Amino acid sequence: MRLHRVGTESFALQASASLIGARPNFRMQAPARELRAARAIDRRPEDYPRLKEYQAARLAHSYADLLASARYRPAAEFFLSDLYGPKDFRTRDEELARVVPLMVHVLPARALATLLEAVKMDTLSESLDTAMVQALRKAGRNRAIDWPAYVAAYRSCGRREDRELQIALVDQIGKTLDRLTRMPLIRYSLKLMGGPAHLAGLDALHSFLQDGYDAFSRMKGADEFLAIVGARETALMRELFANPDAGYPV
Repeated sequence: MRLHRVGTESFALQASASLIGARPNFRMQAPARELRAARAIDRRPEDYPRLKEYQAARLAHSYADLLASARYRPAAEFFLSDLYGPKDFRTRDEELARVVPLMVHVLPARALATLLEAVKMDTLSESLDTAMVQALRKAGRNRAIDWPAYVAAYRSCGRREDRELQIALVDQIGKTLDRLTRMPLIRYSLKLMGGPAHLAGLDALHSFLQDGYDAFSRMKGADEFLAIVGARETALMRELFANPDAGYPV
């Protein structure tokens, strides 16, 4: 199979379709790489991290119980920092585009699937965040985000199917990581890859896989954790679309 080097996200999605039988099931509004490039010349680039920080604070509030749980805290921290959080995933995604052909021969399909699903998640989240910032600017609330302004922007953006997909991708990534923890050689393989990954400039990719594996290994079963996250995010999404006066999640 011949793989062509193209944009990070489309490259990863083509590899995913070829290698693990997955078909990209959402219409990308624009590659995350292009969205970030546009922000580099934006006159108010600080609006994007401001939104991400607001969303991260909401998530930390919504999942305070999981963060306080000895069993679930590592997985909750991983989700809030490496999937939903304000972290910049550009380095990880660029590394993935560079080494997918090699990793096909090194990583099990499920480990590669985890990385590819994370790139899908990043692409979709960047697109949704861009739309949210535009809506907040239009309302004059980009510099002072509060819950009513957030709800109004969320509803203005629409894109319910993309919001549903975002929640589904979190579930997919979690289930794939959970399955990885049941593969006895993965722990050894990840530790063995640490040194070479550093020398090859692939620290972000390796850290993502290692951190996710470690977090889910400690949990010893992800079904309840993923069910809680899925149920809460779905309930909040439905409430936001149904009620313009939706209250802040308790």
